[in-house]
Parts: sequence; C-alpha cells; structure tokens
Amino acid sequence: MAAFRGNPVAGPGRSPKAQVASKRLVVPFEDNRHLTRLLGEYDSHLALMEDRLGIEAHAHGNVVTLSGPEAECDLARVVLEELYGRVAAGDSIGAGDFDGLIRHAREESVPGDGQAQITTRRRVVKARTPTQSTYIRALSKSDLVFGIGPAGTGKTYIAVACAAHCLERGIVERIILSRPAVEAGERLGFLPGDMREKVDPYLRPLYDALYDVLPPEKVEKDLETGVIEIAPLAFMRGRTLANAFVILDEAQNTTSMQMKMFLTRLGENSKMVVTGDPSQIDLPFGMKSGLEEATTLLDGVKGIETIRFTGKDVVRRDLVARIVEAYDRQK
Repeated sequence: MAAFRGNPVAGPGRSPKAQVASKRLVVPFEDNRHLTRLLGEYDSHLALMEDRLGIEAHAHGNVVTLSGPEAECDLARVVLEELYGRVAAGDSIGAGDFDGLIRHAREESVPGDGQAQITTRRRVVKARTPTQSTYIRALSKSDLVFGIGPAGTGKTYIAVACAAHCLERGIVERIILSRPAVEAGERLGFLPGDMREKVDPYLRPLYDALYDVLPPEKVEKDLETGVIEIAPLAFMRGRTLANAFVILDEAQNTTSMQMKMFLTRLGENSKMVVTGDPSQIDLPFGMKSGLEEATTLLDGVKGIETIRFTGKDVVRRDLVARIVEAYDRQK
C-alpha cells in the first residue's frame, strides 16, 4: 500500500493551516467477486487511489476502509461505488478508470457533466480527464474540431474511436486517415511497395487505435474495400470528402497552404478532426505551421471548435506527464 501522505491531525507546534479534517470511512459491498475485480490484482487499484488522494485504503472481506482527509475519503467512496456498479454490470475496470473518475471529480469546471464516452462494437472508451470529456462532446456536435496538445493526452485515439463509432452506426460511410510525411519530404513515390506500405510507418499510431476499437477482421476488410482509407496529405489535393469521417494527425507539420487545402476538402455530411502538438514541429526553420495559423484564423467560426490539452491531461502514464511538464517549464 502507498504510504499515508501527511498527518491529518495537527500536533504540538503545528500551525492551524496544517490541520486537516480527518475521517475513517467504511464502505461495504454486496458481492465479493465483483469487489475483487474492482480492487485489481494485489489491490493495485486501491494503491493508486492512495497515491492520488493521499489516503489509506484497506480491503477486508466485503468492505473497504478509507482513512485520511475527509474530502478525499468521500471522493474515494464515490469512485469506488461508481466503478463497483460498472463491474456489476459486466464492464472491465482498469487503473485508467480510477484515474479518470478521480480527475473528473476534482475538476470543478464541469460539475454534474460527468465522464463522456464513446461506444464501439469492441469497447467503451471513457474520458479520463475533463478535457477529454469536452473533446468527445465537441466531436459529437461540431463538423470540424481541432485537438491541440502534447503527446499522451488521447487526442488522436479518441478521434479514431469517434470515427469508428460513426462508421458502425451509419452516420458516415467511410473513414479517411491522413498525416503529413515530413520525414520523407512527402516524396512517397521513391519508397518501395504500394501506397499502404509506403505510408504505414507514418500512420502506425492511427492503425493501432483502429485495431483497438474495432475488430481486426473488420479493419482489414474495410482497408481492402476502401471503407477505411489511408490518404497521405500530399495526395488529398483536388478531392471532395463527402459522407466521411476525416482525421488529419500530426497537423503541426503542415504548411499554411497544405492546411488550407485539407480543410477545404470537407464535403457534405462529413466530420473532420485535426490533431497536433505545436511543441513538436518538424518543418524547416522559419516555416510557419499551418495548424497554428488555422486555429488563430478560425477562432470563433461557427461549427468549428478547438480543444486544447495540457500536461495535466496526459494519460499515457505518470512519467510522460512529468516529462511534458519539465519541457513546458523551460519555455
């Protein structure tokens, strides 16, 4: 178990500010089988809550005992009861579910909104930060969404999950994935293989997300039939993309002209998501990023939303968040 962080009761010589209301809370559960799944292997989910909330948590029999600051114990109880309900309903629970619920509960800017989610045939993708919830809601109501922020915030994965959701429900007829191949100078004709083999290295994160939210056999079939299309940015010129969910990833590496060309491909009954990290621009020195320009020019335009992620939204793992924060501090 994680060590208890701080003494909640002020001792001799402690200032009044150091005093924190302490609480011991016993939370009972009906089914030990569900409780075992809820707590994780070797009670790893309890250890995560201890670390996030600065409390002590112990499981015995069909109860969990929480000790520590009153507000944090109450929050832990809410998280445990909510996730127990999901387990009882047959859902699988992971560390990310605990982390996401705690983040949402602590964010005062979205009280009552709760976690947004996307459902596909293979899985339910639940927002793990309040910004992710805002992003999912933006994707559901706007035709063009920019997802801006550092690596590990889920901006690309959520976009792909939303595309899969829309395809399965017949909201769109196809998914189009695009990415600028800056490292190859977009001279893809010099690379060996067919079009898919040429761009695979640049679109691998999108493939990984597709295979995670859709059955592998469906992904393969849809790639063969063109329902899911891999379209390098250099090959998008002159097209009109109708009845499609279009994703442009790594958009910080587009030029101004490329971004304008891409955005004006949007056709009838289509959705477009543009994701990127302005801190990782690989364009030649002095060349302006089309992503930065577009989000400035299109700010306030009806039907367009820009969702900005920060280091606080990194969900890949704690170490990634600390790396992002370290780089942000030197700016």
